[in-house]
Amino acid sequence: MSNLITKRREPFRFMVWMGIASSIILFTMLLVAYVVRRTAPGWSDIKLPNVFLVSTGVILLSSLTLKNAIQAFRHERFGSYRTNIATTFGLGVLFIILQAWGWRQMVRAGVGLEGNPAGGFIYIISGIHLLHILVGLIFLAILLAEALRRRLYIDSFVYSVNPPNSLKIKLISLYWHFVDILWIGLFIFLAIHHGLDLRLSL
Repeated sequence: MSNLITKRREPFRFMVWMGIASSIILFTMLLVAYVVRRTAPGWSDIKLPNVFLVSTGVILLSSLTLKNAIQAFRHERFGSYRTNIATTFGLGVLFIILQAWGWRQMVRAGVGLEGNPAGGFIYIISGIHLLHILVGLIFLAILLAEALRRRLYIDSFVYSVNPPNSLKIKLISLYWHFVDILWIGLFIFLAIHHGLDLRLSL
């Protein structure tokens, strides 16, 4: 019976991998367009907001706390599981706030979507990635709400050995780690081409 349930859930694994593949294709096209447009007239390099570096550290930390949550789940340490899921969610929200702060720094520096295409690419690339983060936060919020609302069930052995529950957590973890790694790659790409504005700007 458990094998039958797991097989019914396998389409979700396929959907997650299809989403990841689609995102890789999308961002590859964006980066290729960036490189091509960079050689055309009208391009003027700008510095990345320094807060993007901070947000990168935050997203890395969120992957660590989610990894801790998965390990706690496997070892049936459900209090630690709840704490780490909540921390991961909070760090995801903080990442969004820091990205918005980075956009504010750019706006205050006179960088908009129009005019210099360099600024437009930074907004578009970071903005589309932010949508990926929002999707991940929705799924994390579902996990967190379930962990807090159904504590007696979550803390039972039945929950941890139930294949659909285990698969759900694994898929959310897979997606979140992907968007984290994706941002690190994007940040390194943009930092190489733009450098960082190390001046603190509120």
